[in-house]
Amino acid sequence: MPQRNNIYFFYKKEPELTSRVDKLIEAARNINYNVVEDASEANIICSIGGDGTFLQAVRKTGFRDDCLYAGISALDRLSFYCDFKLDDISSIINAMDNEEVEVRRYPTIEVTIDDHASFLCLNECSVRSGIIKTFVMDVYIDDFHFETFRGDGMLVSTPTGSTAYNKSVDGAIVDPLLSCMQVSEIASLNNNHYRTLGSSFLLSGDRRLTLKVVQDGNDYPTIGIDNEALSIRHIHDLHIRLSDRKIKTIKLKDNSFWHKVQRTFL
Repeated sequence: MPQRNNIYFFYKKEPELTSRVDKLIEAARNINYNVVEDASEANIICSIGGDGTFLQAVRKTGFRDDCLYAGISALDRLSFYCDFKLDDISSIINAMDNEEVEVRRYPTIEVTIDDHASFLCLNECSVRSGIIKTFVMDVYIDDFHFETFRGDGMLVSTPTGSTAYNKSVDGAIVDPLLSCMQVSEIASLNNNHYRTLGSSFLLSGDRRLTLKVVQDGNDYPTIGIDNEALSIRHIHDLHIRLSDRKIKTIKLKDNSFWHKVQRTFL
């Protein structure tokens, strides 16, 4: 484990939750952690809430790859990014002190819109019609025109994001040890004029995906980046690739990705 003296807690400042977090802060200080108010000073960033809070913590602190992230559930259950429970402080402390944790690296994807704005995503990027109307996109793998899509949208997910929105559109669950991204359709229209693959597919981490939005009057697509939405007018191209930046997370050794899949879905 790297030096871990500076710790930052990311959570919603709600009265009930704050009183519970105060107990964790006191426990952290009792074992010589330095609780900081500025995330840029932290070696460890702890999100307290659920998976959505963890995604926000990573995004709001700039997808840092020089620190560790830890997820603590404020509910009475664990989740994909939360290995610890807020009301079980002793287990959190014991796990850290007895080195029952390990560091895992989760891949991110980088999305560039019209060669200008770039965003990182830990779970997924989605491109959806912003109105009740299908829209058309030309899909390129590297420089190869693969298909012309018409439907409600497209979804590109990381392996860890494969259990989220991607699974709800019948995408595959992917082992996060694989360096890849998954492309899934959202309500595609297949007829004599438009024909798509009709299933999800995986792209190597060395590939680049380009989605070219056909300007046919549907000029307000909604871009989803993890659990945030962007509404940008007149989008033409989205370039999506696996980023070199990986998020380092603190996880319990006996709680692997596949343990979580089993616990959540089986």
